[in-house]
Amino acid sequence: MTFTTIKSFAEIAHRYDGFILDQFGVMHNGAHNLPGSIQCIHELAKNMNKKLIILSNTSSPSKNALSKLPRMGFDPSLFIGAVTSGEEAGRFIKETYGGGDSENGNETAVNSKKALMFTWDNLENSDIFLEKCGNVRTTSKVDEADFVISHGSNIIRGSSSSDSLSLGSFMDDCDFTAIDPILNKCREQNLPMVCANPDLIVKLAGDKTAYMPGNIAQRYESLGGKCTSFGKPHAAHFQACLRELNLSADRVVHVGDSLHHDIAGANAAGIDSVFISEGIHCDDFAYDDNAEGELPSVDMLEDLFQKEGHVPTYACALFRF
Repeated sequence: MTFTTIKSFAEIAHRYDGFILDQFGVMHNGAHNLPGSIQCIHELAKNMNKKLIILSNTSSPSKNALSKLPRMGFDPSLFIGAVTSGEEAGRFIKETYGGGDSENGNETAVNSKKALMFTWDNLENSDIFLEKCGNVRTTSKVDEADFVISHGSNIIRGSSSSDSLSLGSFMDDCDFTAIDPILNKCREQNLPMVCANPDLIVKLAGDKTAYMPGNIAQRYESLGGKCTSFGKPHAAHFQACLRELNLSADRVVHVGDSLHHDIAGANAAGIDSVFISEGIHCDDFAYDDNAEGELPSVDMLEDLFQKEGHVPTYACALFRF
């Protein structure tokens, strides 16, 4: 087990030309930027001319992920782009279920399918995703569905807003009471699932834990269902970032807060990584009330890395310079 602890990215910035950045737990918490993150991005991109790209398990398409940055204080022009699981999943759904592209560039309705879609209660978010999926319609009835989409954690989207089904308290407590009967029916019909967001949990504003669509995908697989997942930790998504950066793996480092998605994926892709300790694993450390912004002891880090089976190249408390 070999890793190096650092207090800031000033210690390692000179070693890399490109930085692949996770969003939640590194840059922001979905509501506002995290301490030091705006300055760190400014130092890397503006003052050191480093290439930055976002790699996120958000179910939003890449363009929409970038468009949300200004409201949290970030300048999208400092990033060369974003690779999101939602973008990749939408492309796959369009090619597989949505009729693909016709010769004139428009989707054909001949092969359109119906999806049972686990999604967010903000239907605008799922509308944006569905635009990427071609001719796919949603249904809340398992016997009408051709496949399943795990996109969000609030509702099953019906053919209309009045036809949607609540997932109960799942997002708050990971209670599958409302979900298991539906997944069992899907499994009985051998419906394939596509997971557009493989994250399990995120830390939101107010230190609130939210349970994500990756749990639904894992549950379905545990029942014997087949699921195609996009995003981290799959090495292909890290390789997509390398192509966008136009850099070799040895000149790039990935910054993330999830050992299972960020660090595992970077290791699989042969890319160095920085683990941010005050992200989703913060509850694994016995922080004192006055220890915010401080890195846990090496012993505590070693215990967690050994327990989870993933070791980063570096560990830092926050994404700061």
